[in-house]
Amino acid sequence: MNTIAFHTLYALCYLLSLLPLRVLYVMSDITYLIVAHLLHYRRKVIRKNIASSFPEKSKEEQLQIERDFYRYFCDYFFETIKLASMSAGQLKRRMTFTGMEEINRVLNSGQSCAIYLGHYGNWEWLTSLPLWVPEQVQCGQIYHPLENEATNRLFLKLRQHFHSRCIAMNDTLREIVRFQQEGTVVAIGYISDQCPHWVNIHHWVDFLHHDTPVLTGVERIVRKVGHAVFYGDMRRVRRGYYTCEIRLITDHPEEAQQWDITDRYFRELENTIRRAPQYYLWSHNRWKRTREEFNRRFEYRDGKVIGKGIL
Repeated sequence: MNTIAFHTLYALCYLLSLLPLRVLYVMSDITYLIVAHLLHYRRKVIRKNIASSFPEKSKEEQLQIERDFYRYFCDYFFETIKLASMSAGQLKRRMTFTGMEEINRVLNSGQSCAIYLGHYGNWEWLTSLPLWVPEQVQCGQIYHPLENEATNRLFLKLRQHFHSRCIAMNDTLREIVRFQQEGTVVAIGYISDQCPHWVNIHHWVDFLHHDTPVLTGVERIVRKVGHAVFYGDMRRVRRGYYTCEIRLITDHPEEAQQWDITDRYFRELENTIRRAPQYYLWSHNRWKRTREEFNRRFEYRDGKVIGKGIL
């Protein structure tokens, strides 16, 4: 049954992707009216996130970010569908990478790389990175499997369209070590701005005016395996065109102070968001975990969890 559902979904997606982007954007404009003005999709979460992230902005400015986000979110949906039939040439023209000299120098030297990314812009189009790196390099991205098997298979097929390998989050370290043992140089993308589970909270940062618990797994991995660390600064040039500047954070992660790499990532991401906030994923309930509740759940002393607290 799941196989039938997947093939049906993919067939519909592929047929829709054959339409020119200008037609898909007309469909996106119609979808925006439905999603934003009729369904009010996750409006409370979106409005709360924007207001608390930009308290210095007026109410009207915050509402403009909200409206622009809804418009972009619909564009993102149809642009992702377009991946099903886009050629390498088409996507390379529309999704360009800059700063590749440094990362390709590192990759050609035999050192693998980690690229920090955010839920910003069309992160699905970033799976075209294999078109920009040396042929011997295996590109990949860490993903969280979706509960619906058919939908999960659909996104895997779209994301691996240009031979970028999807690695389930729980298999990350195992797969990275396997690549290392095989002598394969890799460039792995990590979208690390999600909200961690309670038991995975080890560090907090000031992010968009919030005391924010953050994922630290990427820093732990790169320290263990010695991957150079980069940040992907994405911009939307105009509808259907993006650029991503790849900037070095460190090529010696073992020398950085604990959490410095994580802190640098969130500073970079905040700068990206502040430049054009409408392209961030405001519909995600990013700040649902607070330090107050964390302290009620766990004993927290000298920056370390030492045991369960009393609920």
